[in-house]
Amino acid sequence: MKHTGKVALLVAVIGGLCAALILFGGRLGLWLPVTGFGLYRSYFNPLAMIIAAVGLISLVIHIVRKERGGMLAGGIAAVVGLALLAPLAASTLNPTPRAAPIHDISTNTASPPLFEVLDETREGASNTLDYGGAEVAEMQANAYPDIAPLETELPADAAFQRALEVAQDMGWEIVASDAERLRFEATARTSVFYFADDVVVVVTAQGDGSRVDMRSVSRVGRSDQGVNAARIRDFQQRFGA
Repeated sequence: MKHTGKVALLVAVIGGLCAALILFGGRLGLWLPVTGFGLYRSYFNPLAMIIAAVGLISLVIHIVRKERGGMLAGGIAAVVGLALLAPLAASTLNPTPRAAPIHDISTNTASPPLFEVLDETREGASNTLDYGGAEVAEMQANAYPDIAPLETELPADAAFQRALEVAQDMGWEIVASDAERLRFEATARTSVFYFADDVVVVVTAQGDGSRVDMRSVSRVGRSDQGVNAARIRDFQQRFGA
């Protein structure tokens, strides 16, 4: 029992490092994002439970024995474990609605922007860049009725430059840019797991202003859990800010 606090703290440190690797190993290039997501689904919550349990047991033991050093170590371990369990607790207490089973979101579902440079050879992709047609358009309209083209008073050239600036500010990797045709393609990555989603933005002159259309497609997964729609909303809000 003498070293219970140290053991709990060691478990918390090692477990915390393992948890960080699961979340950000894809960003570090240790594995593909889908591998990290699989590790998360299989091991993250059990790992957090072990850390929390070891910490709480150690804390109780040292409280009973009135050993302050052990209390601190056990308390730190318990806090680390409980913090890692917070997402699970939040999703249990306030479950999010099930996302639509689509991963291709466009501001123009009648004539979605086409990818011309990015293709089926992009790394780690299992989803095609071919648009799913009326079925996908209907599901998007039901799930994300607010997704629509961005209309701006900016001339087309200025809107194109503004769109490029916003994309770069959002950390997208610009894969190809055509200033004459007012279009660019880019790859955006999620902060956790580092999933890659491919984006195409097309600007069209419209009277004295212009219209900005975009499409965001996930490389893997049947459902994007709302990430692509959220990206489009974020882009449009930043554009007009």
